Amino acid sequence: MMRGNAIVGQSGGPTAVINASLCGVIEACRQYPEIERCLGMRFGVQGFLESDVIDLYQEAPETIEALKRTPSSALGSCRYKLRDEDFPRLLEQLQRFNIRYVFLIGGNDTMDTIHRLEEFCRKQNYPMLGVGIPKTVDNDLFGTDHTPGYGSAARYVAISVRQAGMLARDMRRVDQFVIFQTVGRSAGWLAAASALAKSAEDDAPHIILVPERPFDRDKFLADVKRVYDKFGWCSVVCGEGITYPDGRPVSQATVTDQFSNVEFGAMGGTSAAMMLHRMISQTYGWRGEFQVCESLQMCAADRVSEIDLEEAYACGREAVRLASEGVSGMMVSIRRESSQPYRYRLDTVPLAEVAIKAKPMPDEFISAEGNYVTEAFLEYARPLVGPLPEYVRLKGYKVGA
Repeated sequence: MMRGNAIVGQSGGPTAVINASLCGVIEACRQYPEIERCLGMRFGVQGFLESDVIDLYQEAPETIEALKRTPSSALGSCRYKLRDEDFPRLLEQLQRFNIRYVFLIGGNDTMDTIHRLEEFCRKQNYPMLGVGIPKTVDNDLFGTDHTPGYGSAARYVAISVRQAGMLARDMRRVDQFVIFQTVGRSAGWLAAASALAKSAEDDAPHIILVPERPFDRDKFLADVKRVYDKFGWCSVVCGEGITYPDGRPVSQATVTDQFSNVEFGAMGGTSAAMMLHRMISQTYGWRGEFQVCESLQMCAADRVSEIDLEEAYACGREAVRLASEGVSGMMVSIRRESSQPYRYRLDTVPLAEVAIKAKPMPDEFISAEGNYVTEAFLEYARPLVGPLPEYVRLKGYKVGA
């Protein structure tokens, strides 16, 4: 191993378990005497460019341990796209802080960042090892069965849709429909997870709309009417990034980030849930609700999936182990060995195969009608989410006249 310091950063949206990966990195670094200090980037690579760096070894061990169950991004995050002129400055910072090991925890864009940095250092003959640690609630990273953060966010969605569905069912004399919107700009993994909420035919959700299928207004309204005629109310779940066949967002969002990604949670447009609400109300004259939780799905530590927590921590530790063996230019990945019982192992995938790409849901996970999921998806998602709370329903024994 090279003697020097390690640095770790967090980028993009947080998850309920991203700090478990951070904990794994810090604790694993302490096991290697060659790693003199583990430093932290405050607010990701953008903060690193500004010399906003902290010494994580000075934190109390109990604080580091408690990171496992602490939500959001403890180091602070950013959405900063590196410019060509940033790389000489980054190299200066690596040299200034004697950094030989770089670990970035994040999604597609973060993997692009560490991939470009690792390549630049190699071309400049600066000995540095860079390993990516996967994270995203969207679950759209290539090269891994799923991402740390997805299981907990999926659990949040499933529980929320189950509880909101019960409310809508019991309030159907007042509100005839409810729409729940999940994050996920180009993949429907989170919206699909809402199907785990259903245990009876009339339970929510009744309709699931994902970005992998073009939105058909007439078909959607016909599906809503069919469900209403059968149950007296309708539950719809939609991914924020659903689009019309010509690619126009249903949401009418217009704001983009530095990576040219549409910011569905930002000002500058109407959410998909609001637009669907408007369509139903204007067509049928019904009252209804829409629920747009945005970042709450990313930081609900009270609904953490235990396997998600375990895997996030393990990925952080594995990144350090790989670097200790000279591995660079790779992202830690999760390989599923079986679903029942659930077993996994950790592997690697080249950063070049992950950067800036998105992994959609496969066709076999989406129903033929395009408005729900299949049993294959439920089998995939159940072990990642864990058991959901069970609720009772009154039998409704009628009293005779």
